[in-house]
Amino acid sequence: MDTKTFARGFKASLGARAVHMVASGLLVLVLTRFLLTPAQYGLLGSALAVFGVAGLFADLGTSKSAARYVTEYRERDPGQVPYVLRAALRYRVIAIVVVSGAFTLFSGTIARLIHQPELAPLMVFGGAYIACYSLSTFAVVVFQGFNRVTWSAVTRATGSVSLLVFVVIGVVVLGGAGGALLGYVVSYAVATVVGFAVLYWKFYSTIDDADEPEDGLSRRVLRYSIPLTATQGANVLDKRIDTILVGAIVGPVAVSSYYLAKNIATFLQAPAASLGFTISPTYGEQKADDARDAAASLYGTTLRHTLLLYVPAAAGLALLAGPAVRQVFGAKYAGAIPVVQVFSGYVVLSAVSLITSDALDYLGRARERAWAKGATSAANFVLNLVLIPSFGAVGAAWATVATFSVYVAVNVLVVHHELELPVSRLFRHAAFVLAITFAMSAVVYLALPFVSGPISLAGVVLLGGAVWAGLATMSGLLDIGRVANVLES
Repeated sequence: MDTKTFARGFKASLGARAVHMVASGLLVLVLTRFLLTPAQYGLLGSALAVFGVAGLFADLGTSKSAARYVTEYRERDPGQVPYVLRAALRYRVIAIVVVSGAFTLFSGTIARLIHQPELAPLMVFGGAYIACYSLSTFAVVVFQGFNRVTWSAVTRATGSVSLLVFVVIGVVVLGGAGGALLGYVVSYAVATVVGFAVLYWKFYSTIDDADEPEDGLSRRVLRYSIPLTATQGANVLDKRIDTILVGAIVGPVAVSSYYLAKNIATFLQAPAASLGFTISPTYGEQKADDARDAAASLYGTTLRHTLLLYVPAAAGLALLAGPAVRQVFGAKYAGAIPVVQVFSGYVVLSAVSLITSDALDYLGRARERAWAKGATSAANFVLNLVLIPSFGAVGAAWATVATFSVYVAVNVLVVHHELELPVSRLFRHAAFVLAITFAMSAVVYLALPFVSGPISLAGVVLLGGAVWAGLATMSGLLDIGRVANVLES
């Protein structure tokens, strides 16, 4: 991937995620402060968690498998690409029909099984939600395989803006969590239409089919989706099952605090998510060209800049969690403060995972990632059962951070085994990052007593950011000119 292609894709992906952050932030703010009670917001979070777990079986990893084979064939044999897309979409649609139908039929039973009968009226939206969300994500991931993440960004941005519009309309018209869920369904349907229209007109219709598919191509697409399914399944369990367990064991009000804290942590992931999504296909291309040194250099550079950005950001989040939650979302969500502080560690781990996990898929190491994810997800489930009864939502957060740490460490070790990373250089960089984080945190801590409202809170955030930028630049870890040149490419 040349610099211009990377810059264009990264800016588009980051722009889309910035739109998503703004739209999601406004949506959370409107729902928590004006439209829903904490109990209703908790029910919404629980319902979305249940839909996410069920949606795993409608995904089956087929989109990432398709993206992987699109990347492989678009250079050496483009005529196979339409066969890859048709096979993957066929598997996806079959799974969607089966899963959505089953969920619709047994929605009441599902609510009782998770010991949250109050969710039963919301489960009727499950089948439509699963179908629309699954199809919208299919197009987003396949664009990555074509190394045209700009179109992924367009689809994501469409869905994000639609969420803000239709969820608010749904709550205003129908009221409660049910109206919000209808808004989710409509917004993902809009994103699906946009994504598939672009996929057909810009890509599929421009490629001439080969006379026939390679022998076993359809089976290979399905077979490679199996470890991806295992990984995505474990990932979904990590991100959703804790919310379900908090609701089942503690109740919807506790879910509201936990769900809000997770949303806050997610807001900070946009740069790492954009970077990982844009760069990942390049690892597959470099491996195919036997350019492992270039791949190792690319990953090392990406990891160093990710740590430089996210370690200080996580420290700032932990320090400012109290005034931020109270000033922005209100004192009724004060229960989210300790959860946000614990999740500050998850912010760093998630950032490293976002630049690493997709890279493993394109390097052909999805199986190792699947084993690691499966084991740590099982451990996370057990830890949740142990910690939630005693510590509530905070216990669930600690379980997530503890097990996710192991998963991320394994991923980085697999990348090191594949690419032979410069370990000593990375450790020296990490030491400098910690020193900058300590200095920035000291300044923010001293400024905390002066926070009395949203304006002073924003001032402290800007002060911490200025200290970080100054120290990072003076130390040579951040070359602002180089970053600007890349983004202007």
